[in-house]
Amino acid sequence: MKKLIVLLTISTLSTSVLAEEKSWLDSLKNLVGLGEAKEQSVDVEAKQQNVDAETLAMPSTDGLVDMLTSALKINTDQASAGMGAILNYVKNNVSTEQFSQLAKLIPEVDELVSQMPDISKLSSDSSESMGGLLDKASEYSDSLKSMNDVKKQFEALGLKPEMINNFISSAQSYLDTEQGQQAKQMLTDVLGKLLG
Repeated sequence: MKKLIVLLTISTLSTSVLAEEKSWLDSLKNLVGLGEAKEQSVDVEAKQQNVDAETLAMPSTDGLVDMLTSALKINTDQASAGMGAILNYVKNNVSTEQFSQLAKLIPEVDELVSQMPDISKLSSDSSESMGGLLDKASEYSDSLKSMNDVKKQFEALGLKPEMINNFISSAQSYLDTEQGQQAKQMLTDVLGKLLG
């Protein structure tokens, strides 16, 4: 009789456990704390995926250079140095604080600026040519000097000065994301002068 009571009790308990929403194994895991760890692990993985997606969406100099090389059919050195020349123009025409803010928005901007060609040793054209006239005029205006330097840097890279516009519009397209809007606006405001 005792065996029958024990069997009925076990049968009743097992039926009630199976009737619950969670299985007895899940209940045991939760009791021991393994169920929560699994949920926390899933939460951590989901958060990491969100961080990775945000990081990928953030503007970067590598992403910008890659986009320039494919969009403009130029090599990596030309893309890096050309964009460096344009960013140097920006650096010379905004406050230090503004450029620091841009450097936070697009990490490693200073690295691109350091890749621009050194044009200090280039000889100027004869004073009668258009280049010579621009050189002469740039002696009296910092803004003209900055524009003339960008033009010469592009020529030193084997790029036509007309490509400056292509670089700028490509950079603006690259920054046309939620994370890049502030950098895009800053570049657009400053580079309006360069585009004339």
